[in-house]
Amino acid sequence: MNTVTGFITMAMGGMPGGAGAQGAQQQSPYMMIGWVVIMLALFYFLLIRPQQKKEKERRALISSIKTGDKIIFGGGLIGTVANIKDNVFTVKIADNTKIDVLRGAVTRVIQKDDDLGQATKE
Repeated sequence: MNTVTGFITMAMGGMPGGAGAQGAQQQSPYMMIGWVVIMLALFYFLLIRPQQKKEKERRALISSIKTGDKIIFGGGLIGTVANIKDNVFTVKIADNTKIDVLRGAVTRVIQKDDDLGQATKE
């Protein structure tokens, strides 16, 4: 038996050398359920919860945008909000140039003292 197969057999609760079914005790099903619960809890606290927190902050950012705010949106364009409709911002990106942008495309609101060089590093 090679070492990888032996390691896998031992990790699954068996004994190396083929004596796994006879000499080893069976692992309790409650122990297996406990490991699954622990793994799901880790998955939730390390992956899902932080993502939900970021999304909540993003929704708050988008809902706080008002006319006159400078924003950066999806494609990296920078503009000033000229008008707010239900799900659409009218954004002025140059003189006499206005475009409609969906709320979901906004990635950041630029504050007066923000350095735009820092925005590209994030």
